[in-house]
Amino acid sequence: MTDTRSLARPLDDIRALIAAMPGPDEAAAAAVRRRDRVLTKPAGALGRLESIAEWLAAWQGKAPPTVARPLVAVFAANHGVAARGVSAYPAEVTAQMVANFAAGGAAINQICLAGDIGLKVLELALEVPTPDIVEEDAFSEAELAATMAFGMEAIAGGTDLLCLGEMGIGNTTVAAAIHHGLFGGTADEWVGPGTGVDEGGLARKRAAVAAAVARIGGERDGLEVLRRLGGREIAAMAGAILAARHQRIPVIVDGFVATAAASALYAVAPGAIDHCLMAHVSAEWAHRRALETLGKAPLLDLGMRLGEGTGAALAVGIVKAAAQVHAGMATFEAAGVSGPADA
Repeated sequence: MTDTRSLARPLDDIRALIAAMPGPDEAAAAAVRRRDRVLTKPAGALGRLESIAEWLAAWQGKAPPTVARPLVAVFAANHGVAARGVSAYPAEVTAQMVANFAAGGAAINQICLAGDIGLKVLELALEVPTPDIVEEDAFSEAELAATMAFGMEAIAGGTDLLCLGEMGIGNTTVAAAIHHGLFGGTADEWVGPGTGVDEGGLARKRAAVAAAVARIGGERDGLEVLRRLGGREIAAMAGAILAARHQRIPVIVDGFVATAAASALYAVAPGAIDHCLMAHVSAEWAHRRALETLGKAPLLDLGMRLGEGTGAALAVGIVKAAAQVHAGMATFEAAGVSGPADA
């Protein structure tokens, strides 16, 4: 693990960490392709499962790839902009839902139980919301670096597949502002109903996103947009993505809010999220636009919009299946089955 405590110039050193990210293990990917050609199936018959196995091997650095210790990390934070009435729920619900996670009562608990997936919930100063981004920056440079470093610790204890989720009342407003700031367009194009806000709340949400992005004056740098508009959970997820890359741990990204963390890194270096699989496209309609901008195809489309890492946890089953099918299937020779060349 990179020692983030030594960062002297926080954003410059974070950029250096991004620049130093290892690339894919081409030998492992090639080994998966070779084995895939002799498995007892027609070429390409398993569709995207085949490319997932190759992706997994490339970023784990081994063939065949395995998924033995998947982990969902849910980051929770509060946001000053929530006081503007941009959400259907009050800010205290963030802490209440964290307690629900701890008690095992949330959807993510049940999905993790069903899929035999580890779960961590990481709180980020819930009692101190980030400032209202309409009026001031979310972080100083040092605060952003420290929050990203906190996120880097999500992989402590070990995992071979990291899934990112979040909880934070008001955070679809923040995610919309980050995407609007990074990728342009209008606030209306990035703002959706989130947890189900009414028309009045939606109007307030659009106004807040437009004002926050106008305040930063056309800034497009990924880390600066994150610093000025981000929430703690989004910055922490960006740190987790960065740490996972350095430790050769593939990442599954959940919905619209988690995607904002990936988008900030993408804006610094598009290849920074090559080790990330996008779990699903959420019912927050701007999520589809964000994924298209990133050039990422979602694995699932189930009409979900809960957050908590629920879509990412569901995607684990498909990734595990891809790894198991690739490793466990017999070859034509081993099974005594005539291959296509014998037809």
